[in-house]
Amino acid sequence: MATRESDRARRNGDRSGRLPLLVLLLAVLASCIPRTTPPAPVPGVLDNALSAGVVAGPKLPALDPESALRAERAFLTTCPALLRRQDASGLTRKEDWQPACAEAATLPAGDARSAERFFRTRFELVQVGDGAAFATGYYEPQIAGSRTHVPGYDVPIYARPPDLVEIDAATAAAQGTPRRGRMENGILVPYSERAEIEDGALANRGLEIAWAADPVDFFFLQIQGSGRLLLPDGSVMRIGYAGQNGRDYVGIGRLMRDRGLLEPGHASMQDIKAWLRDHPDEGKALMREDKSYIFFKELTGPGPLGALNLPVTPRATVAADPKFVPLGAPVLLQLDPGDASGLWVAQDTGGAIRGRNRFDTFWGAGEEAARIAGGLQARGRAWLLVPKGTVKRLHATARR
Repeated sequence: MATRESDRARRNGDRSGRLPLLVLLLAVLASCIPRTTPPAPVPGVLDNALSAGVVAGPKLPALDPESALRAERAFLTTCPALLRRQDASGLTRKEDWQPACAEAATLPAGDARSAERFFRTRFELVQVGDGAAFATGYYEPQIAGSRTHVPGYDVPIYARPPDLVEIDAATAAAQGTPRRGRMENGILVPYSERAEIEDGALANRGLEIAWAADPVDFFFLQIQGSGRLLLPDGSVMRIGYAGQNGRDYVGIGRLMRDRGLLEPGHASMQDIKAWLRDHPDEGKALMREDKSYIFFKELTGPGPLGALNLPVTPRATVAADPKFVPLGAPVLLQLDPGDASGLWVAQDTGGAIRGRNRFDTFWGAGEEAARIAGGLQARGRAWLLVPKGTVKRLHATARR
């Protein structure tokens, strides 16, 4: 998925703005626990969880049984990545996760009590920065598509071009080049932007893996990062993220609000789609202001896949910024509205999911998932679940 980039609006209805009692209680408890002293920032090093400051959190509150079970399965799925991946947040080391991953593999399937006991005994809560969280939602859309270019299906869906080059962030910063682009005379230069690709920059290269019927639907499928194509014969082709052109993402929802194109309280994904279809010429130009373009591959196994190249889990996967959340770590969200409150696992990232305590919750496929994800905008508090002993180790390291 790896590209959640849309800005979504709060659901309509009477919202008092008061956080649930549990959120306030946890916040009070957390404020009573001393802050660990972060190491002094090193010049040239990217901001991360340590430089933001880390607070030891309260005890884990009672968990919804289904939330605990989903999180347990998602955590076990991510363990192979946790045990080999360098944690960019600075909070954990690969070996810290070994005991929890070993125990997770032995838990009885479908036992909610065991799942909750596992999270309670193996982990401790920490808060990054002030813990103030903002969460949106994403889902796996289904749109009309075809494997071949036939009448009514005219929007190409491209595979990752072979000349698209990607380098790591540190190298790009040191060289002053984009992270993704194409080589020109030995120099990495920006890749074609959305308008150029839509105008045929990649045509006649054999990169089309399928064709979509509706440009607006495909635009939003790109934002979600993966989806399902309902083919003319009634079968389904699943496609997933294969790469991005390296251009900056621009959230058109925010542009539309800033320009007064959407009425207050009517800025959900569904509202944006309706405006784009009612104004086809202006809508096309507006979508092209988002220069980012996503490439796809067909998925034939479990999926969709997240940033760890592992299947994501409906109502358990959350996208986060790996500089502030160890990818694979459980996350406790307490939010208002409460749809997204509960235990999640950081299995994904997103182009607009940047900074501390910014999350994007995954809801699966279908109409209900689209309804929830398309209108979700929630605020509250977030705690990370890290292996027990992490806070003590960080505190000892900071004292040296």
